[in-house]
Amino acid sequence: MISRKIDGIIANHFKTSKSALLLTGARQTGKTYAIRKYAETNKLNLIEINFLEDISANKIFSGAKNAKDVLLRISAYTRRKTSNTDTLVFFDEVQQCPEIITWIKFLVDEGSCRYALSGSMLGVELKDIRSVPVGYMTIKEVYPLDLMEFSMALGLTEGVLASMRDCWERQMPVDAVVHDSMMRLVRLYLVVGGMPAAVQSYLDTNDLNVVEEKQQEILSLYRWDISQYDLDNKLKIREIFDLIPSELDAKNKRFILKKLNEHARFSKYEDSVLWLKDAGVALPTYNVKEPAVPLKLNEQRNLFKLFLNDLGLLACQYASGIQMKMLNDEVSVNNGAIYENLVAQELVAHGFGGYEHCVYYFSNKRQGELDFILEQEGKVVPIEVKSGKDYERHHALNNVVGNPDYAIARAYVLCNGNMKTRDKIIYAPIYMTMFIEKKQLVKNQIFHLDMTGLR
Repeated sequence: MISRKIDGIIANHFKTSKSALLLTGARQTGKTYAIRKYAETNKLNLIEINFLEDISANKIFSGAKNAKDVLLRISAYTRRKTSNTDTLVFFDEVQQCPEIITWIKFLVDEGSCRYALSGSMLGVELKDIRSVPVGYMTIKEVYPLDLMEFSMALGLTEGVLASMRDCWERQMPVDAVVHDSMMRLVRLYLVVGGMPAAVQSYLDTNDLNVVEEKQQEILSLYRWDISQYDLDNKLKIREIFDLIPSELDAKNKRFILKKLNEHARFSKYEDSVLWLKDAGVALPTYNVKEPAVPLKLNEQRNLFKLFLNDLGLLACQYASGIQMKMLNDEVSVNNGAIYENLVAQELVAHGFGGYEHCVYYFSNKRQGELDFILEQEGKVVPIEVKSGKDYERHHALNNVVGNPDYAIARAYVLCNGNMKTRDKIIYAPIYMTMFIEKKQLVKNQIFHLDMTGLR
């Protein structure tokens, strides 16, 4: 049984809050499994209703008078008691039943049961989901396993993890044996990725063919969803989705719309790009005019890169047999695009991206291009990702770090080498991306305004 960070988030939510919990995210990221696991672990009376498997379940809310009436209908529909004090009602695939969002406030207020919801973002109109009154529903996004979760599933111990975090914080080299082992684990992660079904298949069989079959099934499901959920734009969305691997493999990884159509314009395709982002299957990074805070005010939405939500799915779309070459670290394989996809995936999972936020890069004809630009504690942090041996060559990074107008305090080069620091630049193994985290809000930001002079 794979342990996930979402397990602790779910447990803490139901321990500290009375509100319903909605898990969103792309298909096959483990949302349903996580709720079932929580219910089983805590021996709860789980009542599960899946609106995709049974369309007739929508009738539960049709003509209902109040929350007690809904609960009575749920009990009749599932033939399960809702009066038990340990009951968790789980509404799955809620994008098929918009009425549940209207009713959840009244169900939470009624108080007889606890409520969990899950919905794929494929085809979901987020404005409907997120219009719920504050205090009645908490929303958490579920991603594929990040590198830390994957490493723990493969057997990385808490002690070794703590040791690596200490090296990260103190900017000291990692033990050589640990470093070599982690680099081998990273190469495996590039192939298997973080989709729970693919990871579990590897744990059960160690057979990469079985893993690839699972990945192909997920890709087929994504393409099917595209054809089902957005009938007006499905061809444009499918074109963009299928072009992601080749665009990332190009020298200039920026997504070129003219590859789709000679006369393509961003305004015409913007909704399709946003649909893929909201669906959780693609991770856009937007260019910024200047590496200066706030990044949001500098973003250029018409210049962007598109990464897949899972690097295992990306590797699966490359030539057959590439997986073993990647595992053997053969120089004939260009890991640059996959390394960048890994970093993009980690940053989004760690709070820098997702529905409400964006990940950025910087590209300027005069200064060059930086793979990623972060905003941490009110400061800009540039990141370069290097998959080769010459990772100390980074012309654009030198330009930006040396520009006094940007006041860069530190920058990262994520690479295959061990930890070391040179001036403001920190060279870190690619696996250290697991420790790049978005800082939480500072507590106790209380400010009292002195109104004495206005009285």
